[in-house]
Amino acid sequence: MKKLSLIYNPFSGGGWFKGQLDHYVSMLQKIGFVVDIFRLDGTADLGEYIKNLATLPCDAIVACGGDGTVSSIVNYMIIHDAKAPLAVLPSGTANDFGKFLNMPRNAEDFTKVLQQGNIVPIDIGKVNDKYFINVCGTGLFANVSQRVNKNIKSSLGKLGYYLKGLEEIPKFRPLPLRITNSKEVIELDAFLFLALNTTGAGGFGKLVPSASITDGMLDFVAFKACTLRELSKVFIKIMSPSGSQDIFDDPNVLYFKDTFAKVELLCVNEKYDICDIDGEYGPKLPITVGVLPKQISLYMP
Repeated sequence: MKKLSLIYNPFSGGGWFKGQLDHYVSMLQKIGFVVDIFRLDGTADLGEYIKNLATLPCDAIVACGGDGTVSSIVNYMIIHDAKAPLAVLPSGTANDFGKFLNMPRNAEDFTKVLQQGNIVPIDIGKVNDKYFINVCGTGLFANVSQRVNKNIKSSLGKLGYYLKGLEEIPKFRPLPLRITNSKEVIELDAFLFLALNTTGAGGFGKLVPSASITDGMLDFVAFKACTLRELSKVFIKIMSPSGSQDIFDDPNVLYFKDTFAKVELLCVNEKYDICDIDGEYGPKLPITVGVLPKQISLYMP
């Protein structure tokens, strides 16, 4: 029989998965997996678990949680060279990565994905000595998920992020940044800078519709300092049903595709000098962002 490791966060998405655990284990067993369960509770050593897992026969790792949970698991998989293919079971508040993959979260459809066995090698982003699956960002809206009250996050879900972001707009001052890529050095005042491995972040799934996790590149987007009215027009384009490819023609948006970017903050700003990695705190600026092509294997529908 095949062996599967199920790593789950019992607090993601208001604890939705806990009541479904037995049903998922039953379905996984029905399709031929012996299931080992690891519960993330703040005291368990995920790094040590994956380090040991990397030395044992393992046919699949299931990451059940939000983007932060999946990102933590991927970081340790890379550090400890765990080769088993990863399957993402989205159960968090935002689940940007799971939505990008179009991964189902009901047990029947999820196990069908494992049965189909469509395993694809995908790119992983790197910022300094850490890795990201979806996005690395700094500025307005970055780190919002850390500043949202947990009760609000549980009751309002993704809306809580948006409300917190809107609350910060009046007191936010644009960040003077120096961005160096493989072709040029750019200096600008920006509200927000993002390095994307997928098409979107923060619930905006079509921010870069052409982005790919298999092209060996990252998509970089910066929203320049502008009036609130001009910024609103950009976000209206992003939220349009047709997608947001036309935002790259907007004079208030910087976009480029590359394998590398160094981002420096040209002032002292202790509140906004920390970047966000997949919804979790990342390193302080300056940061160097790159890509590891086809770094891990992933189950995809």
